[in-house]
Amino acid sequence: MLVRDESRLSLSEWIVLCLVCEQPTHGLAVAALLARDSTLGQIWYVPKAMVYRGMDRLERSGYIRTIGKEPSSHGPVRSLAQATPAGQRAAKAWLAKPVAHPRDVRSELLIKLALRDRIGADTSDLLLRQHAQLVPIAAVLSDRLHGATGFERTLALWRSESISATLRFLEAASSTR
Repeated sequence: MLVRDESRLSLSEWIVLCLVCEQPTHGLAVAALLARDSTLGQIWYVPKAMVYRGMDRLERSGYIRTIGKEPSSHGPVRSLAQATPAGQRAAKAWLAKPVAHPRDVRSELLIKLALRDRIGADTSDLLLRQHAQLVPIAAVLSDRLHGATGFERTLALWRSESISATLRFLEAASSTR
């Protein structure tokens, strides 16, 4: 029985799914794309063991399937994985969805932007929706700052300045598209 519960996928599993959606591939190739010194790995590093665990889980969930074997001169035969139509739909929806919390911009939004860039997808819509989602949060944080004292003020100031910088980033990124 296949269980498709997208809300239960970890960020690493979403990234692996998106990479498998690009073309049939194997775990070692995905792990190389997510290595610490890679472009994607600098945003969100995923150890090789977690890539393989994620691929197993994605296959059990019906988002990817094994489509064959690929011989290798550098180790064992590799299993080729391909995204299923359900996996393609889930990845496409996830890549289009703004992050819910400002703290997820550094990780989840940046990786979504990088993955969208890899497939040639326009990012302007996502940037605009993300900006719109964060503006009300910025207003609440600004209001909290005005009434805060002591460490609560320090924390409110940090959050307010962080989200202001994030909004400026989103505006700048939108204007360069």
